[in-house]
Amino acid sequence: MRDFLNVWTNILLFILGFFCIQTIQSQGQDEKPNIVWLVTEDNSKHFLKLYDKDGASMPQIETLADKGIVFNNAFSNAPVCSVARSTIISGCYAPRVGSQYHRKMKLSPMPQGLRMFPEYLREVGYYTTNNSKEDYNFVKSGKVWDESSRGASYQNRKPDQPFFHVQNFGTTHEGQLHFSENQMQRNITKTSVQNVTVFPYHPNTAIYRYTNAIYHDLHQKADIQIGNFIKQLEDDNLMENTIIFYYGDHGGVLPRSKGYVYESGLNVPMLVYIPEKWKHLSPLQMGNRTDAFVEFIDLAPTILNLAGISVPEQMDGTPFLGKGVTQEDLNDMDTTFGYADRFDEKYDLVRSIRKGKYKYIRNYQPFIIDGLYNFYRYKMLAYKEWYELFQEGKLNEAQQQFFRPRAAEALYNIEKDPHEIHNLAANPANREILEDLRQDLQKQVKSMPDLSFYPEPHFIENGLLNPVDFGKRNKTEIAELITIADMSLKTFDDVKDRLRVTLESDNPWKKYWSLIVCSSFGEQASSFYKTAEKMIESEEENLVRIRAAEFLVLNNQKVTNDNLLEIVKNAKSETEANLILNSIALLKMVQPDFEIHITNSIFPTDWLAKDGDLVKRRIEFINSK
Repeated sequence: MRDFLNVWTNILLFILGFFCIQTIQSQGQDEKPNIVWLVTEDNSKHFLKLYDKDGASMPQIETLADKGIVFNNAFSNAPVCSVARSTIISGCYAPRVGSQYHRKMKLSPMPQGLRMFPEYLREVGYYTTNNSKEDYNFVKSGKVWDESSRGASYQNRKPDQPFFHVQNFGTTHEGQLHFSENQMQRNITKTSVQNVTVFPYHPNTAIYRYTNAIYHDLHQKADIQIGNFIKQLEDDNLMENTIIFYYGDHGGVLPRSKGYVYESGLNVPMLVYIPEKWKHLSPLQMGNRTDAFVEFIDLAPTILNLAGISVPEQMDGTPFLGKGVTQEDLNDMDTTFGYADRFDEKYDLVRSIRKGKYKYIRNYQPFIIDGLYNFYRYKMLAYKEWYELFQEGKLNEAQQQFFRPRAAEALYNIEKDPHEIHNLAANPANREILEDLRQDLQKQVKSMPDLSFYPEPHFIENGLLNPVDFGKRNKTEIAELITIADMSLKTFDDVKDRLRVTLESDNPWKKYWSLIVCSSFGEQASSFYKTAEKMIESEEENLVRIRAAEFLVLNNQKVTNDNLLEIVKNAKSETEANLILNSIALLKMVQPDFEIHITNSIFPTDWLAKDGDLVKRRIEFINSK
């Protein structure tokens, strides 16, 4: 009997042990890491000593980097906050889904069937908190955050509940550099103005040295704040179960960075700390650097993958950490796509693609100068001084580029020319590289398709309800518009006959882009002056009329103020008015003899009701002396 009982006792112990092991394994499989994002605002990697010997020392970040992975090539797809955050929260290219304009005139819906990625985290038990910026160009898709405010904290979660927390640090934001000359005289910087490096495209003046020095100080202040947050994680005994990302929300923030697709606007600092417990989720060992190209479209897929959640097919990005990601996958990541559209009242259309060390920039409206006035940008003394020195003829060639018409396409070797000053596009030795990257970019904008090839007011009126579907339905026409736009990459003699045909098209947007091409060619397109004059008088589409006027005035042809004022007055929406006024603001800056006065009375009062209204800001600039 005793032997019988011993046998059954052993069997029961075995069964109990088996179920205990299964339970422990199940718990281990169900357990999920905490994830924290530490985000500084408006700073490219070039301002950190972690990346550049002349950058600011940030001991807390550097200590975290020693225990983590440093990404040498991390990119915001857009060089401004609302578009960058919209890219992050959706995992989608903004020009494909209608979230590319900063800031939105109207909110776009999320792509059908896709939700903002923190919602997926909440579904599997995460407590999601955001402190505190949202600034999305989307309608929120549902319950995204458990808390989203300046007081939001992971500490309010349930016991043992995994959390995803975003902590933004606005210390390095552009607005911190909107100091006055009196403040500049009163406030001494901790960083010596003699020890800073002024970028070669900037004038080396007292204002620029001071602006650089104070920006270094702000990085060091942000570093202390980051250290305090990490200390809180340590005090809460969370470091061994928490994956920490640090990154900049886009580039910046001295002139020619934020708002521009140069590396200073897109190439951001990024590092990831993964504790021992979760090191199997990284193909790289901690304490290393990687040259893999990671983009903001990749952040949402990466977080979902780290949490064990399938990545929705509607997302454009690819996970760079988590289950299934290999070293070979990272080695293959060598390309990034950038986009710049409207920034407040300043319109442009620029796309970029970088593959390895070569960067290709496509300026679809090359006659628009980088330095076109923008109210918020020009609150910075450095912007104001730069333009004044240009007007006084006191800048060298590299410094003047910001206020000169651009090339339709540019090619840079980032290793040899990190500041993107020397355009290699015209060098026959680089022809193969140029053509390859040009084709890659053409394929990218046509395949999405890129909704910015319709003017913003047309998109709002016709495509806003479902931008992705609108793009699919009009994919062929968008490709045709891009092909017209790319006529500016050929010689005028090669395209003039075709341009004559597209200028006479029944499609207003083909005429619109044909006129932009004419402006790109300048005086070479003088044979189309008469065509443009007729369009001003008889064209039904108002935006075609302003492009015709723009082409003529840029080339010193007479357009009466009565004609221009009629075009402005006929604007059907605030968005259309702002786009028209963008052309007039450009003419004011680049044509010394151009002068016009626009009265507020020609617009509805609600377009001018607030100080920040874009039409109001443009009128104030156009009417200024």
